[in-house]
Amino acid sequence: MQRATRALVLFLVCAAAMPMAVASTVMATFLFAPLPATLPDPKHNAASRGSVVLDANGDQIGLFREFEQSIPFAPEDIPQILKDAVIAAEDQNFYDHGGVDMRSTLRALWADVRGRQILQGGSTITQQYVKNAYTGQERSLVRKVREVILASQVDRQKSKDEILHLYLSNVYLGNGAYGVGAAAETYFRKAVNQLTVSEAAMIAGLIPAPSRYEPRGNPELSEQKRLIVLQKLVEQGRITQQQYDEALPQKVWLTTQGKPPGPVTHVQPPKEENTRFPYFVDYVRRYLEDRVGAGELFRGGLTIQTTLDPALQTEAEEAVARSLAGSSSPVDMSLVSVEPPTGYVKALVGGRNFEESKVNLALGGCPVKPRDPKVKVELAPMCWDTPVVDGGGLGKQPGSAFKPFVLAAAYAKGYSPSKVYAAPSVYRIPNCRETAGNKCTISNSEGGGGGSSTVKNATIHSINTVYAQLARDVGCKESGEMAKKLGVTSAFYSSTFHGCSGNYALGVIDVSPLDMAAAYGVFANRGMRAAPTPILIVRTPDGTVLEDNTAPNAERVIEEAVADNVTDALRGAITGGTGTRADIGRPAAGKTGTGQNYTNAWFVGYTPTLSTSVWMGHRDNQRTPLTNIRGPYGRVGRVFGGTIPADTWRRFMSAALRDVPVTEFSEPAPIRPLADAVKRAARQGIDPGGRRSASDTGTGGPYFIVPPAPTVDAPTTTTTEPDDDPKKPKGTTTTTTTTTTTTPIFQAP
Repeated sequence: MQRATRALVLFLVCAAAMPMAVASTVMATFLFAPLPATLPDPKHNAASRGSVVLDANGDQIGLFREFEQSIPFAPEDIPQILKDAVIAAEDQNFYDHGGVDMRSTLRALWADVRGRQILQGGSTITQQYVKNAYTGQERSLVRKVREVILASQVDRQKSKDEILHLYLSNVYLGNGAYGVGAAAETYFRKAVNQLTVSEAAMIAGLIPAPSRYEPRGNPELSEQKRLIVLQKLVEQGRITQQQYDEALPQKVWLTTQGKPPGPVTHVQPPKEENTRFPYFVDYVRRYLEDRVGAGELFRGGLTIQTTLDPALQTEAEEAVARSLAGSSSPVDMSLVSVEPPTGYVKALVGGRNFEESKVNLALGGCPVKPRDPKVKVELAPMCWDTPVVDGGGLGKQPGSAFKPFVLAAAYAKGYSPSKVYAAPSVYRIPNCRETAGNKCTISNSEGGGGGSSTVKNATIHSINTVYAQLARDVGCKESGEMAKKLGVTSAFYSSTFHGCSGNYALGVIDVSPLDMAAAYGVFANRGMRAAPTPILIVRTPDGTVLEDNTAPNAERVIEEAVADNVTDALRGAITGGTGTRADIGRPAAGKTGTGQNYTNAWFVGYTPTLSTSVWMGHRDNQRTPLTNIRGPYGRVGRVFGGTIPADTWRRFMSAALRDVPVTEFSEPAPIRPLADAVKRAARQGIDPGGRRSASDTGTGGPYFIVPPAPTVDAPTTTTTEPDDDPKKPKGTTTTTTTTTTTTPIFQAP
């Protein structure tokens, strides 16, 4: 076997210039000629050991372990509809090929060899079984070739039904469930032979990326994958049109959502270990599943020390609970607090009740490409090319809380804080082509406005008409790239979708509270970005370190002067602008944000050592306005960022920083105007300028000092949006243009 593998690898490496027909002939020889090697014994799973989750102090806060894993079932127990669903979704020629689909495998290997990396898949069900049972998940050309050879041998020695049974017995399907027996039990509380057409389609849809498509954390994406599988089933003639029509409306429905609207695919809540901090532990699970794999997480006996500060987490939960006490579900709130110098997530609240929804609103996701009229369902994630921890649907519109990213892009290009723009009450975008999805008029308030404003003043008072002009001058693409630099994973920009009418600057792109807290933290850290993480260190039982963030490595993404000048403007938003209710009696900076028609309300702000975001809205949609909501100090007719969210931020930050010494921000150096883009591109830096205080934040804390590793015995249209300024009369509104229904893919430059 080793000799054959090495020979095939040598052939592929030499074949970069070889015609595809010759490559196919040689590949066929390896696959179909008699091979001397015998099939090795499949790998046996090690005994399952639970993984312990610790807070920053070393105290246990959670446990990851298996529940309904590897539930045995006989081949005859697998319903035909489940076999058909998996084959339709993963390998429609399963019964026709010899374990390897020659055309797709050659295409994938050819691309891998020419690109000198693993670029394409092409795996059949047999190859996927071989990967699970023999070769492992390593992404290498040698492993891929060995997989191909073993798949051919498996197909010769075992029947198709036997291969399918083995595959369905060990494939991972999310939430620690290995095999379709475990998946049927954990998601539907039923035996595998009782699965319906819709349930079988949902399970088959999980296979490509279980953590992404699992229904409890991402019901929207799980539903769309279910529809894709149903579509393939009927197109391939594996179900009748009547079966398709009956299953189609049975959308994925969490039993925690209450009474369903009709026939649905009921998904049961998971059986989980109790934890004091379910949202943070859920975040840790999703984060590590993508990095170490679900098998290692649920079976590997890991010791996972996290960044969680239990005192801050308690304060965060109390602040959110108090703000939501007068309202009821689905009105919800999320709060995330990140330490800018380290990226450590110190507290994370994803909603009012984890047991009720199982959706973590603190986390985001990727927007989805709209449906093509020629195709019933189409998925196309559109995040930047950076890792995303899914869990809260697709994020929420930030409104004016997005403006600091446009401001940073402007400063980076040499625009001055004192640059003056006209500030009319209504701004008509020049040369704008108005369509159903793109209106061309932006307003500040009805009958208000007029005069002019500096860029800094427009930030403090959230003047939309100025920012519409600024975004056009700076460039919407450049604004999106600035958001990307700062860590907003979903802030893509598409000229086809957005144009540059100014709407992009007003926060029409869905973002997550985690991304927003971390991105604002870059301003707090004077342009240095430490990627947000819930993990300090992860160790295996033998002491091997799988991830170590005890020595954070921040990188410079923007210049100090740019970050300091953004902070200077955002300080004004708290001391005399739209965020006065967030005043905590010490140096702080922040920005309000309100979605169209009061659907989302944000306050994101920071001190030099702690950055916190607060979002409020409806958990299940972005259409219902936040009106007539009872807050902690009475009823609020219209909720915008400067009301309940700003007050929640103030209460949390005041408590979190109670015993932390006051630390000043840096005095911003002047932004030097540049004559042209060439000089801007060649610019190397900006003079540091003076400071209000010493540069070292010192005891500004709260910094976490890593304790010695604990010893643990691991157990086994034109729309109207509210003006953000709380000093203006109730009912003052701002007309902006937003689009949420169609989103093409953004092609990164």
